[in-house]
Amino acid sequence: MIHTYNPIIKHKANLLNLAEDLGNVSKACKVMGVTRDTFYRNQELVEDGGIDNLIYKSRKVPNPKNRADAATEQAVVTCAIEQPAHGQHRTSNELSKTGVFVSGSGVRSIWVRHNLENFRKRLKALEEKVANDGLFSVQATIVALPL
Repeated sequence: MIHTYNPIIKHKANLLNLAEDLGNVSKACKVMGVTRDTFYRNQELVEDGGIDNLIYKSRKVPNPKNRADAATEQAVVTCAIEQPAHGQHRTSNELSKTGVFVSGSGVRSIWVRHNLENFRKRLKALEEKVANDGLFSVQATIVALPL
């Protein structure tokens, strides 16, 4: 008998418990409205790693080959915080002037990873930086701030 209070996996645990109570996997699956394949997959997960293994885990494997190196990523994040009003292509162009080459879509991907994908979020990051450091590092950011 499997007990859980987690609402995400409660349905799966109830399926396993019902099959155990009835002694018939097919009947339990019909009552719960799932396939036997799903039952056996859940049963295998519980046998391998316990009840917590029933929680969905993403199978997507990150591909680090497609990512920019750490120095480029840090440069993009710094530029996004210092110049929150710049778009992805302008940020790409400004960075290429300093020798950091990244495409506009690459800038966007980095912003999404660091939760900086829109102007408001970049402004919020700037506000946090100002609160921590107490200084404006670039005069142009003052112009970008809404009054």
